[in-house]
Amino acid sequence: MDTQITLRVDGADRPLTVDTRTSLLDAMRERLGATSAKKGCDHGQCGACTVLLDGRRVNSCLVLAVTAEGQEVTTSDGLAADGPHRLHETFVDHDAYQCGYCTPGQITSAAGVLAEAAQGWPSAVTEDLVADRTDLTDAEIRERMSGNLCRCAAYANIVPAVAQVAVEQGVRA
Repeated sequence: MDTQITLRVDGADRPLTVDTRTSLLDAMRERLGATSAKKGCDHGQCGACTVLLDGRRVNSCLVLAVTAEGQEVTTSDGLAADGPHRLHETFVDHDAYQCGYCTPGQITSAAGVLAEAAQGWPSAVTEDLVADRTDLTDAEIRERMSGNLCRCAAYANIVPAVAQVAVEQGVRA
């Protein structure tokens, strides 16, 4: 069954008709031409499709497009709407990418990680909250980014790239 929806992707309202079973990822890539989020596994296991949905990280391959209507969808491209986001810059500075396929999902997920830490959300490895926020240690970053796979193994460079922005935003001592 097809239905008319409007998705707000990277700040722009985009009307489209979708089958009610269409994933947010497929709607963005195939119907809207928004190709920043990548299709990796299509099972929510690799993180290549990570976007922010009203500021929270989601695997867009697992979200039905119809459920995203009325919410803000932000991709890695949307983070760079006013020029490169600081995470884009630190990924380049730290050589935190190789083939680049997972990079948009990694960057979008990292933006979500920084927001979660600033809001004091604990993870499985959180020891203590510091002044109502989580201190993003390397272990915290690794745990929180563990849903994003990199087949080229750029992890050793991704953690310091995220850590640098965490220091700049005050969520890392």
